[in-house]
Amino acid sequence: SFAAGNTGAQMGGWFRREVPDLESLRGLKMRIPGIGGEVMAELGVTVQVLAGGDIYPALERGAIDATEWVGPHDDERLGLHQAAQFYYYPGWWEPCSTHVYQVNQQAWDSLPSDYKAAFQTAVNAGARLQMNMYDNLNPLALERLINGGTQLRRFAQDILTGAERVTEDYLNDRAGADPTYREVYEHWLAFRERSFDWFSTSEGAYAAYAYIGRRG
Repeated sequence: SFAAGNTGAQMGGWFRREVPDLESLRGLKMRIPGIGGEVMAELGVTVQVLAGGDIYPALERGAIDATEWVGPHDDERLGLHQAAQFYYYPGWWEPCSTHVYQVNQQAWDSLPSDYKAAFQTAVNAGARLQMNMYDNLNPLALERLINGGTQLRRFAQDILTGAERVTEDYLNDRAGADPTYREVYEHWLAFRERSFDWFSTSEGAYAAYAYIGRRG
């Protein structure tokens, strides 16, 4: 697989009412797919899985109480701010969303080396362009949303720590049941720990000083 694009860290989603603590999630009807949805279900959320075109109508008429999508630019285009007032962050289940091209191994092996290089160059360029696009468009969209009345909220600490606990249990259970999954998971976990040590030292300290304090 070849990384082909990224949306950056995603938002936590749109809520028709405030969710000030972990207990307030119970009984909430939320559109959220994937592992994030499974974790939310463990936290007491009634999870819905809806296609993109079905989200706004469901949110507007109250069939769901909340939804996640991507981030300010894409969310604004979908009109979600017109159906819900409270915009939560961070999207802990999707700190990035990497798009990939998956290539058949035998087909890849049969390509000449210059074709492989051309493909990889194009994929890398596309990935950088998409990340640059979102880094440019999301701040503008967030500013418009806030100026239009959107209420920005940070998930409470007990929600974040509760979600982290459930997620770790989920991943460990999967690793215990599947040797291939465990091999990948343990490799990824070691890489993550080293990365956290580094990024919390340099970039984390800079971010805390430069902009994290602006949001609290």
